[in-house]
Amino acid sequence: MKLNVKAMAITIAIIGGLGLFCLTWWIILFEGASYEPNLISKIYRGYTFSPEGSFIGMIWGFIDGAFGGICIAWIYNKFVENQNDNNNEN
Repeated sequence: MKLNVKAMAITIAIIGGLGLFCLTWWIILFEGASYEPNLISKIYRGYTFSPEGSFIGMIWGFIDGAFGGICIAWIYNKFVENQNDNNNEN
């Protein structure tokens, strides 16, 4: 059974975007907002542990998740094709 690439991309994009958004607000609530550079801000331009940064991070997480979902579904589908080809030869 093949995966739907578009559905996988959208699903992981939503999870990635909302996950980073919630993580940012969790840190803001318990440690306070911080505009200092951190590991995530080195990967995602404009991201900080701030209310504005949470929305920037959500956009970056969505984009990154969509790309990751496309890659995962495409690789999975290639493995399934190879498996089906091997089964048909036997």
